[in-house]
Amino acid sequence: MGAIARTALLFAFMFGLFVVIGWAVGYLFLSDWLSGMVIFLVLAGAINLISYFYSSKIVLWSYRAKIVSEREAPRLYKIVQQVALKANLPMPKIAIVPTETPNAFATGRNPKNAVVAATEGILKTLNDDELEGVLAHEMAHVKDRDILVMTIAATLAGAISFASRYALFGTMFGGGSRRDSGASVIALIAAITAPIAALLIQLAISRSREYKADEEGAMIIARPLSLARALEKLEAANQKKPIKNGNPASASLWIVNPFGASGLVRIFSTHPPIAERVKRLRLMASKMGQF
Repeated sequence: MGAIARTALLFAFMFGLFVVIGWAVGYLFLSDWLSGMVIFLVLAGAINLISYFYSSKIVLWSYRAKIVSEREAPRLYKIVQQVALKANLPMPKIAIVPTETPNAFATGRNPKNAVVAATEGILKTLNDDELEGVLAHEMAHVKDRDILVMTIAATLAGAISFASRYALFGTMFGGGSRRDSGASVIALIAAITAPIAALLIQLAISRSREYKADEEGAMIIARPLSLARALEKLEAANQKKPIKNGNPASASLWIVNPFGASGLVRIFSTHPPIAERVKRLRLMASKMGQF
């Protein structure tokens, strides 16, 4: 199943959860189930709309990233320019994050407003070939408007979370004139399980987009092994020296998780396992006759 089909299926599951929890809230506490759905969708949408338009400024500020010119970062500028040309995309703004942890991310609501950021550490860790692979991955995110995709996922997940809390508190503290024991039990179960399921689906969408960006980035430069080698280096470096200051909520933006994770935490990871990503890239390379 292709990445687009997987993402669409995951969105369908998430919307199904939203319908269930919206029905529970609407049936027990409002005049109809549709009212419950609309109220919480609007609430979550308003919150995430602000994030959508200002996400790039927020994340750049939070990591103290500085927009740089070609004169200030000639090597980085040249490679991004080459990738943008190959991907048939407008030249994005370029930023450097002042940390020795090697990593990179892209942000911006569309290709015209995109920013590609690289840390000081990644410029020292990767050679030009590997760095081009990483930047092609980030430009693939820009091309596929993944900020928009993840904003929609966050809106649905947020709406489910809001509605679930409402249903949970209402059921526990006696709200709802139409309550009956059977419906209350259903609402309680939905209120507890729906947010967890929505989070897992949201994370699955994020992981699916990472696989797709790997594939498209590798195709942009026609060298999957460049990205594979870069991912292996970045994984080892980020485990040894994770970013100390930053918001884990923004982990999905980076090409590899910059905060480190192990054990059960990996279940809730925004990124697929590096070993699996590298395996897929090496398979691509072998099909292209590259070894």
